[in-house]
Amino acid sequence: MDTVRETIGAVAGGRLGYEDALDTLAVAPAAEVDPALATALFEATARLWRGGWQPAELHRLVTRRGSGVQPLLITDAVAAHLRGFRPKAVDERWRAQAAELDARPWWGDDAGYLRQVTMHRRVDRVTLIDAVLGLITLLAELPPIEMLVPPPGQAAPARRAPGADAKLERVRALLAKAEATTFPAEAEAYSAKAQELISRHSIDEALLAAGGETAVVPYARRIGVDHPYESEKASLLDSVARANRCHVVWSPEFGFATVFGFDADIDAVDLLHTSLLVQAHRAMARTEPRGRAGRSRLKSFRQSFLVGYAVRIGERLAEASRAALAQAGDPAALVPVLASRDVQVREARDRSFPSTTRGRGFRVASLEGWESGREAADAAKLH
Repeated sequence: MDTVRETIGAVAGGRLGYEDALDTLAVAPAAEVDPALATALFEATARLWRGGWQPAELHRLVTRRGSGVQPLLITDAVAAHLRGFRPKAVDERWRAQAAELDARPWWGDDAGYLRQVTMHRRVDRVTLIDAVLGLITLLAELPPIEMLVPPPGQAAPARRAPGADAKLERVRALLAKAEATTFPAEAEAYSAKAQELISRHSIDEALLAAGGETAVVPYARRIGVDHPYESEKASLLDSVARANRCHVVWSPEFGFATVFGFDADIDAVDLLHTSLLVQAHRAMARTEPRGRAGRSRLKSFRQSFLVGYAVRIGERLAEASRAALAQAGDPAALVPVLASRDVQVREARDRSFPSTTRGRGFRVASLEGWESGREAADAAKLH
């Protein structure tokens, strides 16, 4: 290869073996290698930002597939990209994800980025070159995905309804108490109150939108699902989504699910799924086999526990939704409104994913786990 940049491009494009490229870059002058690798890394991530990827999603995927310092390099790439935009030109959701990652440009010029990383991240130079080159190769394989949040430079106006943030804070506070307490009755009471607030808010917003002059359209949000037992955790997300009039498309290759619905309903799904997953893990840890339980038995128990938990939670949340509808001021007037919104959500899902396939059912290998999961779901029941 004539230049370092050509070597990097060749290995990312599959035209040069990885080990050959790594050997070449490891012995080439740092003054040539470092700026080229930094530029290639920041350009690779910029392509994905423009292709629909968001900071939290890419960081999660690299954490799952990568190793060592690579997730930290993604955080730096977020900070590098944001340098070129005024804060007002960056969507608030994009900025919030960057802040959550603590993405800030701590280094000086990009030409000296790699040298500064070796000191800041305490990693030797060859290991760092390997990490950056491997990350560039991984990023080159990722395709564009559905644009759900505008990339920096294309900020969209805030979609939050008046008063929604205050209501969400009340729900978060109640769910935090449900997660913190060790008494099932208290957790149930806090969760029930949270679901009550969520249901009232969702119904109020549906009626308000139906009588308003401004059209309200469905939205979508990607929610990360971490391993282990990703599919079982995704089934819990689907149960929560269905009860809150949302639809889910699970993308196991990327470790996230796309939830389609209206803003208030998606907020409810995100908050409830997170809280219920915390409660599920706590209950599972209390009830799983002890002593000499083998790895296979323990795995079967946990998988069956999560499936049973998800199924029972879905039943309980469906009951709560029906109860909230029955208590509405005029249920007969609300039914066609909700039916119309469901049609819109399905159409939004089908436009984004025209060729989805229905997931296979789960095989429950542990009756003990299944029953324990359903009992835990009863303890976390939501009215």
